[in-house]
Amino acid sequence: MNDDLVRAIDLAIDDKWDEAHEIAQRDESNATAQWIHAVLHKIEGDLANSRYWYRQAGRLDWVDKEPFDELRSIRETLTG
Repeated sequence: MNDDLVRAIDLAIDDKWDEAHEIAQRDESNATAQWIHAVLHKIEGDLANSRYWYRQAGRLDWVDKEPFDELRSIRETLTG
Protein backbone atom coordinates (compact mmCIF):
# COMPACT_ATOMS: atom_id res chain seq x y z
CA MET A 1 0.00 0.00 0.00
CA ASN A 2 2.82 2.44 0.82
CA ASP A 3 4.18 2.19 -2.73
CA ASP A 4 0.74 3.10 -4.10
CA LEU A 5 0.47 6.04 -1.72
CA VAL A 6 3.92 7.31 -2.71
CA ARG A 7 2.78 6.99 -6.33
CA ALA A 8 -0.35 9.02 -5.53
CA ILE A 9 1.80 11.75 -4.00
CA ASP A 10 4.13 11.81 -6.99
CA LEU A 11 1.16 12.06 -9.35
CA ALA A 12 -0.35 14.91 -7.34
CA ILE A 13 2.94 16.81 -7.37
CA ASP A 14 3.05 16.27 -11.16
CA ASP A 15 -0.45 17.83 -11.42
CA LYS A 16 -2.18 14.52 -12.18
CA TRP A 17 -4.95 15.04 -9.63
CA ASP A 18 -7.45 12.50 -11.00
CA GLU A 19 -4.94 9.66 -11.02
CA ALA A 20 -3.71 10.57 -7.54
CA HIS A 21 -7.27 10.75 -6.24
CA GLU A 22 -8.11 7.34 -7.67
CA ILE A 23 -5.23 5.77 -5.73
CA ALA A 24 -5.92 7.67 -2.50
CA GLN A 25 -9.53 6.54 -2.36
CA ARG A 26 -8.79 2.83 -2.87
CA ASP A 27 -8.43 2.18 0.88
CA GLU A 28 -10.50 4.73 2.71
CA SER A 29 -9.84 2.99 6.04
CA ASN A 30 -6.07 3.69 5.85
CA ALA A 31 -5.17 6.84 7.81
CA THR A 32 -2.36 7.83 5.45
CA ALA A 33 -4.59 7.40 2.41
CA GLN A 34 -7.19 9.53 4.19
CA TRP A 35 -4.57 12.21 4.82
CA ILE A 36 -3.48 12.24 1.18
CA HIS A 37 -7.14 12.34 0.18
CA ALA A 38 -7.56 15.44 2.38
CA VAL A 39 -4.63 17.18 0.72
CA LEU A 40 -5.93 16.34 -2.74
CA HIS A 41 -9.28 17.94 -1.99
CA LYS A 42 -7.45 20.96 -0.58
CA ILE A 43 -5.59 21.26 -3.89
CA GLU A 44 -8.88 20.88 -5.74
CA GLY A 45 -10.39 23.70 -3.67
CA ASP A 46 -13.07 21.52 -2.07
CA LEU A 47 -12.29 22.62 1.48
CA ALA A 48 -15.36 21.05 3.12
CA ASN A 49 -14.46 17.64 1.70
CA SER A 50 -10.83 18.23 2.58
CA ARG A 51 -11.71 18.94 6.23
CA TYR A 52 -13.81 15.77 6.34
CA TRP A 53 -10.78 13.69 5.29
CA TYR A 54 -8.48 15.53 7.69
CA ARG A 55 -10.88 14.62 10.51
CA GLN A 56 -11.01 10.99 9.36
CA ALA A 57 -7.20 10.85 9.30
CA GLY A 58 -6.84 12.60 12.66
CA ARG A 59 -4.73 15.31 11.00
CA LEU A 60 -6.73 18.53 11.47
CA ASP A 61 -3.51 20.20 12.62
CA TRP A 62 -2.36 20.12 8.97
CA VAL A 63 -5.47 21.70 7.44
CA ASP A 64 -3.84 25.12 6.89
CA LYS A 65 -0.48 23.87 5.60
CA GLU A 66 0.72 24.41 2.05
CA PRO A 67 -0.46 21.28 0.18
CA PHE A 68 2.63 20.44 -1.85
CA ASP A 69 4.95 20.83 1.14
CA GLU A 70 2.53 18.65 3.04
CA LEU A 71 2.61 15.97 0.35
CA ARG A 72 6.41 15.99 0.46
CA SER A 73 6.26 15.54 4.25
CA ILE A 74 3.90 12.60 3.88
CA ARG A 75 6.15 11.10 1.22
CA GLU A 76 9.18 11.42 3.50
CA THR A 77 7.25 9.66 6.28
CA LEU A 78 6.31 6.81 3.94
CA THR A 79 9.77 6.32 2.50
CA GLY A 80 11.73 6.85 5.71
